[in-house]
Amino acid sequence: MLNACKKVTTHDDVDIKKTHEWKTLEVTATAYNSLTNQTNTNPHITAFGDSLIPGMKYIAVSRDLLALGLHHNTSVCIEGFDDIYLVKDKMHWRWKKRIDIYMGLDVKAAKNWGRKKVFIQYQVPVDTLKIINE
Repeated sequence: MLNACKKVTTHDDVDIKKTHEWKTLEVTATAYNSLTNQTNTNPHITAFGDSLIPGMKYIAVSRDLLALGLHHNTSVCIEGFDDIYLVKDKMHWRWKKRIDIYMGLDVKAAKNWGRKKVFIQYQVPVDTLKIINE
């Protein structure tokens, strides 16, 4: 289902299994582009202040997912994609249990994706997991 996550075993010469754990969650996934009509202000700057560059593997998350450990720069695997995505943006408060996949300027690809229920896996530091589960 989520093969890309299983490929990642180390990061910066540190064994991820010792410092991070993969959590699985079902979410609604939509797609977005760097277009003025899809944003509040600058279509190339995220709510976290990062620059959006077409081709980058970024996602936005609904704000309720922040409390589950999907923080800025969290690594995320999305069912149906082979690459690992990074949380670089956050969505409006009205959305719940949702991610938005960044598709650069490719409006056709975003429309073709539409809206789907998918499983994601994301990395949470082990210390964070203890706090969430307590």
